Amino acid sequence: MTAQNSPPNSEPLLQVEHLGVAFGGKPVVEDVSFSIAPGEKLALVGESGSGKTVTALALLRLLPEAQATGRALFTESGQTRDLLALPERDLRGLRGDDIAMIFQEPMTALNPLMTVGEQISEVLRLKRGLAGAALVQATVELLASTGIPEPERRAGAYPHQLSGGQRQRAMIAMALACQPKLLLADEPTTALDVSLRGQILDLLVSLQKKNGMAVLLITHDLNLVRRFADRVAVMQRGQLVEQGAVAEVFNAPKHPYTRKLLDSKPERHVVEAPVDEPPLLEARKLRVVYPVPLKGVRGWFKKGEFVAVQGASFRVLPGRTLGVIGESGSGKSTVALASLGLLPFSGDLELTGGLRWQRKAAADKPLRRVVQVVFQDPFSSLSPRMTVQEIVGEGLLVHAPKVSPSERAERVRQALLEVGLDEAQFPLLLSRYPHEFSGGQRQRIALARALIVEPDLLVLDEPTSALDVTIQKQVLTLLQRLQRDRGLAYLLITHDVDVVRAMAHDVIVLKDGEVVESGSLEKILDAPEHPYTQRLLAAV
Repeated sequence: MTAQNSPPNSEPLLQVEHLGVAFGGKPVVEDVSFSIAPGEKLALVGESGSGKTVTALALLRLLPEAQATGRALFTESGQTRDLLALPERDLRGLRGDDIAMIFQEPMTALNPLMTVGEQISEVLRLKRGLAGAALVQATVELLASTGIPEPERRAGAYPHQLSGGQRQRAMIAMALACQPKLLLADEPTTALDVSLRGQILDLLVSLQKKNGMAVLLITHDLNLVRRFADRVAVMQRGQLVEQGAVAEVFNAPKHPYTRKLLDSKPERHVVEAPVDEPPLLEARKLRVVYPVPLKGVRGWFKKGEFVAVQGASFRVLPGRTLGVIGESGSGKSTVALASLGLLPFSGDLELTGGLRWQRKAAADKPLRRVVQVVFQDPFSSLSPRMTVQEIVGEGLLVHAPKVSPSERAERVRQALLEVGLDEAQFPLLLSRYPHEFSGGQRQRIALARALIVEPDLLVLDEPTSALDVTIQKQVLTLLQRLQRDRGLAYLLITHDVDVVRAMAHDVIVLKDGEVVESGSLEKILDAPEHPYTQRLLAAV
């Protein structure tokens, strides 16, 4: 595809011509051409595996095993250089100074052994030669410019001590340390809730305007593209299939793949289950606290406490889905972990048949079969050292130890088949490892692992937030079918209002650990009464 013309009277800041990227001779990106003008915002969209991130990383030659062809002409101060042909020493000078990158997952991109202030200071020291008090001041000012609260204190925090939104702001501060001309932002808001997503987006817009910076946004979030980008380029299987102004492409898409992406909004296909059945899970005045260190001498002798959930009451009924929504830090995941008996709590949490978690392995074993969980990130929740057969069959070893190896293998096959994975499609399926599957396929494996012990209730902790729009729709359709076929109940933790609208029968809204509103899906989403709920829905 030929490169899209830059805006009139503007020489392109970056002109990519016929970019190709291959690994071991196998092409993954082919004949990609596009341009970005100074101060322009271009979104690169497509499903996982479409080549978006590889394209961006190849521009900075951050893929040492890749073979890149074509040209990537970067023009700055009247000088044009080919990023793909520059000596490594010259390219190293451009990285961070003129071209910076924000990576998708700040928790893995940031060094866990250094405070965020130390990591930002390192860039300022190496790139701008700052030292002493000027270095400390510049670090705090950069953090403050991203809107992070208490920047002096946050500079001394380690990544794990910050929320997801705060870590992302620290990453942005580091990327903007040298006021780059071009920012490559790889899924900068994927793991954030809707309000934080909007805040980070507004931050990028304001910083982009302030610094006159061009942005290449890599994302699968089409709502993000609508709000942020000037132009959009659509990738499928390593090729650019369509590009143009956002309004033009979104209102009149020409390529079938673009239309498919735009039509991937979750659809609701759930059945109404009775509301008068005894609950599978009922919480009354649930309270969860975490110990925190106290400042000064007092901290030597006792711990303080942080109240993560306060007085939460809710019910999960058979065959129904309770959606739990709220911002990051509202207590959603804490509710999930307490419901699974994985955290100490006070108040009352009663499961089917009047049973309660004892927090003792032997006593809780029968309940572990009744209540299963599917976590947010299937890559980290599946053991990389176990085969698919071992992962899915592990629950049978615990809850049905008398099942023979041959019967266990057959039940594993049936569980995988139920979630849409079969050996005809994936040869040697049972002997493969998680890294050999895509994100959506790994989430199906995680579902099979939970379903094989025939639970009554699934706790779904952000089950689709790490997936692109088309795979998300597939997984939600699968969950809806499993609920209809098996009568499963779901406790659904999510920050995605579209997912709640597609899946939930009932909803509770959490803010600072408290339930501020609860009721039927229609009541909460169509006629919210609490200002916090109204604000959440307005941020979508």
